[in-house]
Amino acid sequence: MRAVIQRVSHASCTVNGKRTGAINQGLLIFLGVEEQDDSSEINWLANKIVNMRIFSDEQGLMNKSVLELNGDILLISQFTLFAQTKKGNRPSFIRAAKPLFAKKMYEEMTATLNKLLDKNVQLGIFGADMQIDLKNDGPVTIIMDSKDRNNF
Repeated sequence: MRAVIQRVSHASCTVNGKRTGAINQGLLIFLGVEEQDDSSEINWLANKIVNMRIFSDEQGLMNKSVLELNGDILLISQFTLFAQTKKGNRPSFIRAAKPLFAKKMYEEMTATLNKLLDKNVQLGIFGADMQIDLKNDGPVTIIMDSKDRNNF
């Protein structure tokens, strides 16, 4: 499981002209799922995300988490995070999970983040053509891969 995590001042998702989710200060997370992922990776990644200290404290140091800040999360599914670009000029997405499994994992991640934050995360629409509007704060962008969790 791969996540691109961006600290944002605001972010929103629109599908077919309709806003599906919007947040103010918090995290925009693009989530990619591969077939080998399981619930333990969701739990590890979700806990790392909500507790990661990447928001400024009173001294301007990155010492606060989205949880401490009572910030929001906008979670967007993005299979292209598993693009393979080694050969040719057309990316291969063979490592990305099939839609049925990926959607199940996306929904499980949503439920886990809801529980950890004690509020609902905002969402895109799984599998839809989404337009994401954001104002990156910092910029702070972090990439995490659950397969590397033993290296953190």
